[in-house]
Amino acid sequence: MTALELPAENRELSPCTGWTREHWAAIADHLLLSLRPYFSSTRSRVSLPGQTSSSGVDSDGLEGYARSFMLFAFRLTGERGVDPHGFTQWYRDGMLAGTDPSNAERWPTGVEVNQAKVEAASLALGLQLTRPWLWDTFDDAEKQQVIAWLELAADGWYPDNNWLWFRITVETFLASVGGTHDPARIAQSLATIESYYRADGWYADGELRAYDYYCGWAMHLYPLLWAASEGSAAFGSGTLEPVFRARLSEFLDDFVCLIGGDGMPVLEGRSLIYRFAAAAPLWMGAVSGATSLSPGTIRRAASGVLRAFVERDGIDERGLLTMGLYGEWPAMAQSYSGPGSPYWASKGMLGLLLPAEHPVWQAVEEPLPVEIDDVRRVVRPAGWIISGTASDGIVRVFNHGADHALPGDTSGDSPLYARFGYSSATIPPLVGSTLDSPVDNAAGVLDAAGASTHRTGFDRGVIGDDGTAAFATSTTHAHWVDSSGYAGHDHGSGRTGRVTEGPELRCASVVRGAWEVRAVLVGDSGAGARGQGAAAGADAVRLRVSGWPLTANSVPVEVVAEGTARVETNGLVAELRVLGGRGAASVHRESGTSPIGEHTAVPWLEFDAVAAGDAVITASRLGRSDEDAPTARVQSGTLVVGWPDGALSTVALR
Repeated sequence: MTALELPAENRELSPCTGWTREHWAAIADHLLLSLRPYFSSTRSRVSLPGQTSSSGVDSDGLEGYARSFMLFAFRLTGERGVDPHGFTQWYRDGMLAGTDPSNAERWPTGVEVNQAKVEAASLALGLQLTRPWLWDTFDDAEKQQVIAWLELAADGWYPDNNWLWFRITVETFLASVGGTHDPARIAQSLATIESYYRADGWYADGELRAYDYYCGWAMHLYPLLWAASEGSAAFGSGTLEPVFRARLSEFLDDFVCLIGGDGMPVLEGRSLIYRFAAAAPLWMGAVSGATSLSPGTIRRAASGVLRAFVERDGIDERGLLTMGLYGEWPAMAQSYSGPGSPYWASKGMLGLLLPAEHPVWQAVEEPLPVEIDDVRRVVRPAGWIISGTASDGIVRVFNHGADHALPGDTSGDSPLYARFGYSSATIPPLVGSTLDSPVDNAAGVLDAAGASTHRTGFDRGVIGDDGTAAFATSTTHAHWVDSSGYAGHDHGSGRTGRVTEGPELRCASVVRGAWEVRAVLVGDSGAGARGQGAAAGADAVRLRVSGWPLTANSVPVEVVAEGTARVETNGLVAELRVLGGRGAASVHRESGTSPIGEHTAVPWLEFDAVAAGDAVITASRLGRSDEDAPTARVQSGTLVVGWPDGALSTVALR
């Protein structure tokens, strides 16, 4: 495959990114053409190099076909059937071969492999969109063959999360073409999904506190595509569509603030190997018109996300999307991920559904919120504070609401969910010691061996904004988890294992700009608190508070002084200061544990002999310029923060 060739930048139409619809089309065609050497002989499977998923190689081949089929469908629909590269014939041949039960290269059915249920939705969605140019060209026998395969995908067990949209999508398409479907099951699936809605446009991905990009690329993508599809009216889409539209509009007001000035979205949550799929809800706003964002803002945001990944080797020299984040990094994958999984990035190219004359392609790009001014937003359903700084374009999320678990859970922390902070410029270490002893953006009790407790299963507290700063609180039921014998699947949650209870930690974050003031108040020790050995008595513990992880291919520079640890790389600074208590500063280093670079460094503060009822206070900063630090104290159970301009913020710790 030849190298990716892009058109010249257009800085008049796209002053922020330089990219236009022609750039998107060129990348889509490059991705599709680069897959051709990996199609099987009957074109039913796209078998890519890389590690096999837990579903097996046959399923992985289907996945490669189905997810790239979505991209083909968006491309063909936006061009109103014009197809100079002949993609239609390739995918037509593959669909008929894959659904032919006598073909040695047939697809596994949903009865045989659960993953086929996911891929069936991509096929049904693509068939729905390309109906005039693909489905309508099948003869009756061919249609019945495809229907029979899809019917098997609709039956059986489905997990209670975004997968229910896959069943609804498949069954509604079946209803539109005379296939067997279950109206009661569709109604029940819609009702269950409704139970995942929280508020302000935000869905959880199921009953867990799972707030991540699935909210955008699943829970807001399928509803309005479904509502516009043939046959959906019979299942109440006329009533539901206004509800879905209002929720998407609310969600996008928050979502656009999660994108950094360099186009990189905040790196949080599972399945990040889908990369620019993060742009999907932005395009859904353009496709449906269900947004208050201007067309120029939508395109700037979406093009920024795509360009950020393309420029960081998200597409490799073969023209492939690999398992990883920037380049290939297989450890990034969840256990359900196979070589074709990253092609869910196709969802991020939904905008190609829209023809060149659509306003979203014709409007002049407008800057992101973080390019206009500092951004501070409270996302109450997720328990998040968003803080973006215009001076460096970095967006940060401070988390007191998400852990991919339920209150009271005693599993370990998932690095991608349970940290206090995430940003558009950093990602936690994902493998190694952090799985049993959280390394970054944590606050935990240390045992005699120096292992930290976890916070998963915490109780949410208050969240708000006083006009000067935003604040959030939570109560951690600290616990150690020994997962050395863990043999379960990785679907985003932390690992389970032998649990030892620690003390209760009441935690608060007060956020303004690049600074987070974090207070940790120690409660009673857990019954099994394991050998802290503090001299101050049985209830005294050793605490560690950690800051932002900086990662680069060169070794980050560190500066450690009394009460302060600072790390710097490529102009980016992570700083952690003591504001209350007596903490020893250090920098933790490790290698090979991050998908964005070889070397990671994290500022640490450790506090010895912290007694029950006492609090430690730290100030953590991630940014590109030096700033005066806030001050803080605890007074009568209230955290009082003084900002450099003289403003004060308070939040109760008890």
